[in-house]
Amino acid sequence: MAKKEKLEADSGFVDHVVSVRRVTKVTKGGKRFSFSAFVVSGDRAGQVGIALGKSKEATAAITKATNKARKNMVTVPLRGTTIPYQVHGKHGAAKVVLIPASKGTGKIAGGAIRAVIDAAGIEDALTKSLGTANGLNVAKATLNALAKLRSAEQFAKLRGMTIDEMVKGK
Repeated sequence: MAKKEKLEADSGFVDHVVSVRRVTKVTKGGKRFSFSAFVVSGDRAGQVGIALGKSKEATAAITKATNKARKNMVTVPLRGTTIPYQVHGKHGAAKVVLIPASKGTGKIAGGAIRAVIDAAGIEDALTKSLGTANGLNVAKATLNALAKLRSAEQFAKLRGMTIDEMVKGK
């Protein structure tokens, strides 16, 4: 029961329901059904988080996942409408490559990667998913790649320089 859905709340966050699955626990007395929802949440300005919520009802699972995703957000440095440089991410058997693209290219991505980069506010990027097609692992690999990104200000601070000194090579 995989479905894609986009919810926009008044709080300024964008939520993508990547999948809702019905899971079954078989007991001596029969089957017990519950739901597992995978949600990507972001503010489209460099903040993005992912989470899995579980409950006896689908709506409750989505709500739990959304709240959890908003609590565990990662800050992504943006350069205009794209990412600063090419980056690789890995989680389990999922490998993801994110490549910056020129303005107007759009999001060249599929499935879980598209949901994550859209929620982060990345408008122009090329992506490649390698290995498994498991949506949860691909999304975690994408988040891993985005978490590795650093802005020019962060690099300058690490080196104890200003951005101008770094560019000039002094």
